[in-house]
Amino acid sequence: MRRSTIRIRQKLGKYRIDGKLGLGGFAAVYRATDTIEGSRVALKIPYDHLITESVLEDFRREVRLAAQLDHPNILPLKNADFIDGRFVITYPLGERTLADRLQSRLSLILAIDFAEQMLAGTAYAHEQRIIHCDIKPENMILFPDNHLMLTDFGIAKVALRTIKASGSGTVGYCAPEQAMGQPSFRSDVFSLGLILYRMLTGQLPEWPFAWPPPGYHRLRRRVHPELIELLRRAIAVNPRQRFAHAGAMLAALRRIKSRVLQGRGGSSPAAARPIVRQDWRTLRQRQFQRQFGTVLETRFVCGRCDGPVAESMTTCPWCGTARPKHDDPSRFPQRCPRCLRGMKLDWAYCPWCYGSGFEVRGTRQYPDVRYVARCAGSDCTRRQLMPFMRYCPWCRRKVRKRWMIAGSTDTCPSCGWGVVNEFWNHCPWCGKKLQEKQRHG
Repeated sequence: MRRSTIRIRQKLGKYRIDGKLGLGGFAAVYRATDTIEGSRVALKIPYDHLITESVLEDFRREVRLAAQLDHPNILPLKNADFIDGRFVITYPLGERTLADRLQSRLSLILAIDFAEQMLAGTAYAHEQRIIHCDIKPENMILFPDNHLMLTDFGIAKVALRTIKASGSGTVGYCAPEQAMGQPSFRSDVFSLGLILYRMLTGQLPEWPFAWPPPGYHRLRRRVHPELIELLRRAIAVNPRQRFAHAGAMLAALRRIKSRVLQGRGGSSPAAARPIVRQDWRTLRQRQFQRQFGTVLETRFVCGRCDGPVAESMTTCPWCGTARPKHDDPSRFPQRCPRCLRGMKLDWAYCPWCYGSGFEVRGTRQYPDVRYVARCAGSDCTRRQLMPFMRYCPWCRRKVRKRWMIAGSTDTCPSCGWGVVNEFWNHCPWCGKKLQEKQRHG
């Protein structure tokens, strides 16, 4: 049975294979370089013998669903296509999987942070009425600053059905009712509960999942009783006793998070664990992310200072490092070859760097909830603008609007665009240093 004949340095279309990341029951995953964009990507290539017309039809349907998911904790699908006769699924390249990270011990605060991120991504998918069906550490990719992203939404369902039909596959993190062919949102909750239990104890509960599972005594010594009760409910054998969906489990975790991180909360004060301390820069950046991370989409980190930055920023607001190019993954389907920032398929010009014009093939228009303003040009064909665009993507006219940041009234004295004086040292839009008296009043 041939699984893969792909070689290192081999070219698949515009991709150059750099190495093998792993092998699964359904596909091989490779590290590769996009020779046109200059970015590094992960290629998932299903084994030839598993690709049938029926499987391909399932893929087309599930890829369309997965492409609609837009959340900071869900890995964006960059492309899915036939390349040189092979079906290739392209994703941004992370640093490693959560499975790799679990080879060494996690601190309590990091385990809770990972749990919150994986619950947030799954909760968003559940809101879109999508069940993952294959939540496991191998499908959680870690990026810089411990940013966790879930992958294989939708596509995992096709893989599982195909592997099952081929007579292989293991139970792993699968809920009992899912193994019987009846998955639901509660099945994903079960898988998430098993992962969190493993992160906290180093042991994975197995069938028949009787409570208490192996590692329970260590769990009692380490965490607050309320977190133990959350885990017990999440991995209950009876689905009706679990959280109805990941959003409910996430809300429950956030309600007890402060007590969990302050100590075990048991009857013996001597057994309580000390509060985990962090340096002031980390605390400052976390506070910023809570207040402005969603508004500004600061999903990336500066390569010099690790401060949170957004794709649209041309300067790191924390240390002042210039960002003429965006070397991190983008949620947009294509990139400007000049600044490497993302673009939509119906844009004629790069709105970020005044890059050259692009040939727009087809007349299809792609709506987007991020369009919040209009180009001032009366002759502009579309006139729709996203926050912090410098040029109109339709007519290339310079945007005169002074973009503000929701939640802040501060402005840069040089360019007039919105800044956050409480946190930043530099304007991320023009690069000018913010004066000390402005930052601290």
